[in-house]
Amino acid sequence: MDYAAYRAFIESKSISTEKHGFVPTSMPGRLFEHQRRAVEFALERGRAALFLDTGLGKSGCEAVFADEARKHTGKPALILTPLAVARQMQRECEAFGVDAKVVREDADVFGGVNIANYERLGKLDTSRFGAVVLDESSILKSFMGQTKRQLVEAFAQTPFRLAATATPAPNDHMELGTHAEFLGVMGSMEMLCRWFINDTATASQDWRLKGHAVADFWSWVASWGRAASLPSDLGGDDDGFILPPLRHQLHTVGVDLTIDAGDMLFRIPDQSATSMHAEKQRTLTERVGLAAQIANSETGAVIVWCERDDESAALARAIPDAIEVVGSMTSNKKEAALEAFTFGKARVIVTKPKLAGFGLNWQHARTQVFASISHSYEQYYQAVRRSWRYGQSAEVTAHIVAAETEESIWRNVQRKAADHDKMKRAMSEAMRGAQIGAQRQVYARAPDITLPHFLTGAA
Repeated sequence: MDYAAYRAFIESKSISTEKHGFVPTSMPGRLFEHQRRAVEFALERGRAALFLDTGLGKSGCEAVFADEARKHTGKPALILTPLAVARQMQRECEAFGVDAKVVREDADVFGGVNIANYERLGKLDTSRFGAVVLDESSILKSFMGQTKRQLVEAFAQTPFRLAATATPAPNDHMELGTHAEFLGVMGSMEMLCRWFINDTATASQDWRLKGHAVADFWSWVASWGRAASLPSDLGGDDDGFILPPLRHQLHTVGVDLTIDAGDMLFRIPDQSATSMHAEKQRTLTERVGLAAQIANSETGAVIVWCERDDESAALARAIPDAIEVVGSMTSNKKEAALEAFTFGKARVIVTKPKLAGFGLNWQHARTQVFASISHSYEQYYQAVRRSWRYGQSAEVTAHIVAAETEESIWRNVQRKAADHDKMKRAMSEAMRGAQIGAQRQVYARAPDITLPHFLTGAA
């Protein structure tokens, strides 16, 4: 075996992502430097993910990617968005000079960039599109989820694919795996088997990244994805992207612990879903009253978040100028209500994070009130970031209204927030190094090496 054959053998063992795209020759000057670099990378790869934190301009990247891919393939492009974000995406496309329209069924599709809610996917012939973009692509999160399987199968043959979401939870590596599977890079299970170990030291037997595989894993992710918490992570300028302060204010509601105490002197609720549901029912009136008092005392726009339908109805009654968005409303009514708040036609909106916590831009609101909280840090984080994002010029205050028996939930959310910030910094550092390495030119000078006789077979 000579040196060239040996080097080829070693290189054959490495994992790299093939390029399926093209080098764009011109793009809108409106793009920030970090956006331009992200879009150039995605178009050159053809199938890529952009893990850009909230407020870094993912929508602009999606619009330009879809338009450039449409021109290159000669086929229409499709952007899928969460409910009520489609119109906002259309406005973003228009700002970048991209010809786009919102479609509801296949008959509406035209040759430009088509935008539809995920709920409309079943009414579209996906084979018509030369490019697809998943906005808020964390919808792929579930490893065995029906939506994830539907999206993977529907666009398996689509030439250009882009998945865009805020930086995923850095310890949720399965989310990276489902993104890689949608892009056709590698199956989720193959990713786990190659770089992870099933950690039997934990009760849940979590998949843990192997210590010696860390650098290689992030190098692989950097070959098909770009991650950034600030523009400087992609070589851009952070000026204007440093946000004003976010202030949390906890409001505690007293609880009569003698009610339903049974044989005990005081009721001691556990952290089970059933127990916490009962606690929320007992304290609904007090929490709603305090949350409404805060919202009514403000003069500007206010976002009021809740967890239950009965909380939502009570809040809407207690806040005279509030508009309510609930799951039972038709899609058209939800969109109309969300846009009413977006454009200032309603001063206060009352809704749940799972209904309006993703994708919407509400920088005009500097006050948020959580009349109820859950253990889901992701929902809380996404809800806060609806107004605490790029373009926000004022300090944002998040009022947390919780019963005494719910303080452990808030502590758990705070702990998850600290863990998330720590892990996100670690991910950004790892990705930054991998991204720099991926862009570095390989030194191509042929090495002058003499192999020993026992390798060359010479006498």
